[in-house]
Amino acid sequence: MGPASFFNQWFWTMTESLDDLIKQAEEKFAAAPDVASLENEKAKFLGKNGAVTSLLKGLASLPNEEKREQGQRINQVKREIEALLNARRERFTEEELAKRLAAEKIDVTLPGRGMNRGGLHPVIQSTLRIEGIFRSIGFDVADGPEIETDWYNFTSLNNPLNHPARSMQDTFYIDHNDDEGLPLMLRTHTSPMQVRYARQHTPPIKVIAPGRTYRVDSDATHSPMFHQVEGLWIDENISFADLKGIYTKFLQAFFETDDIVLRFRSSFFPFTEPSAEIDMMFTSGPMKGQWLEISGAGQVHPNVIRNYGLDPEKYMGFAFGSGIERLTMLRYGVNDLRLFYEGDLRFLKQFNR
Repeated sequence: MGPASFFNQWFWTMTESLDDLIKQAEEKFAAAPDVASLENEKAKFLGKNGAVTSLLKGLASLPNEEKREQGQRINQVKREIEALLNARRERFTEEELAKRLAAEKIDVTLPGRGMNRGGLHPVIQSTLRIEGIFRSIGFDVADGPEIETDWYNFTSLNNPLNHPARSMQDTFYIDHNDDEGLPLMLRTHTSPMQVRYARQHTPPIKVIAPGRTYRVDSDATHSPMFHQVEGLWIDENISFADLKGIYTKFLQAFFETDDIVLRFRSSFFPFTEPSAEIDMMFTSGPMKGQWLEISGAGQVHPNVIRNYGLDPEKYMGFAFGSGIERLTMLRYGVNDLRLFYEGDLRFLKQFNR
């Protein structure tokens, strides 16, 4: 048999073999019960040691004039087998989607799912309650910037340059300076608002300033960010007795009871003289009988009144700064301030209303 006859016979045999290969692939792919089995069958035909790959490797033994013709035929078979494979894959995908749709089918005739109602955060509820109480007795409500200058946060409130509150251990400073070249800071209290408000109004001045404040502090009764309400009353004849009366009445309204246990402890603040810390006793819950400091207060210092732009010989008054979280802790018998900010809905939903 001459070379031409040999290759014609080889080509006829290979053509018959390739046609049979396509039929085998079609049958094997159709019989595969799942995707994993299908991929195993694919390897037998198109894998590294698969039938089609072996045929392509066998082309190396053919004369050059035959390689092109046989290579085209084998590649055509490869494309047909790949088409069969992809068709079977798509069928599996469609079947899987149909199963998911059946499993996730929604009966539109069933009643709709109710949505849980949210609620205001307990600290926000307390803030609104405080605002309402003081508005009812003639106080204005003011708001101001949380990024403050050194003058408003410290100097105007009679804080000396060497006061510990100015240190980075207590105050969050930011990388910007004010017009005097001093670093700006996150306000450490809402007291700067008493200066800002007083410089824009004339006596009698009755105002509270609730808002967020920031200090480098964190434990069961302290937070780096907390809410404070500043209170200020300036007129010609306002005394410490007025402070005690107003603050006691405020707490009675806030806690909705006349059974309030308070104590005023002598203290020192640069912006008040005389000064006092106000403590309140837990009357229920796990901390019943224990005291919690809720406010610093006192008669406004004459130097601070001068910074209001007023004459301290004519005007006097009182100021207080109370932690809203602490008032909320006392109102609801919460023993750890951090619970308010952990985002635990099991805790927070108790206050929804």
